[in-house]
Amino acid sequence: MENKTRVLFIGDSITDCGRNEDSESLGYGYVRMIHDYFVTSFPEKDLEVINKGIGGNRVTDLQARWDEDVLELNPDYVSISIGINDVWRQLDNPDIEQVYPDQFEEILTGLLKKTNAQLILMEPTVIEEDVESEGNKKLIPYIEIVRELAKKYNAILVPTHEDFISYVKTGNPYKLTTDGVHMNSAGNTLMAKSWLKACKKIGW
Repeated sequence: MENKTRVLFIGDSITDCGRNEDSESLGYGYVRMIHDYFVTSFPEKDLEVINKGIGGNRVTDLQARWDEDVLELNPDYVSISIGINDVWRQLDNPDIEQVYPDQFEEILTGLLKKTNAQLILMEPTVIEEDVESEGNKKLIPYIEIVRELAKKYNAILVPTHEDFISYVKTGNPYKLTTDGVHMNSAGNTLMAKSWLKACKKIGW
């Protein structure tokens, strides 16, 4: 990594993970774990990690705050984790205006186009720790969009959904989430591990 490197994470509650209750505003999830890895692995580097996750966000919410929370901060790297609430709201709050795959792709594409930074796209994780859950089935087109946009915009793809499903398929009874969506410590560890493995190609 170069000196004076700014890495910005943006997304929903999985990224947020209590950042407003944390004196360093990093939260207590995978962003904190990645930050701590950076600090201990590259102590000589001037590295800033920023967490801009907000609970409940969908891609439409990212669009509304992108200029202020991303572009104005001029990050070198932008890591995006979005899509869970775009699907989850279809299941738990079907009466509100929904974000279906076409709109998800259109908005996310617009955000990527206007961002002059190395992009890191994380697959939406899981909705229930069950390969056959309705939520995970509905996630499939959103995950495919993230994968295609990563190719199109030369972004690093973090295969978080793939890694979670691979874990679930092992049959290990130890859970990765507290409620099927929000991560426990093991889930955050898997997210951080997946992110760091994917980002090895840029020197991390």
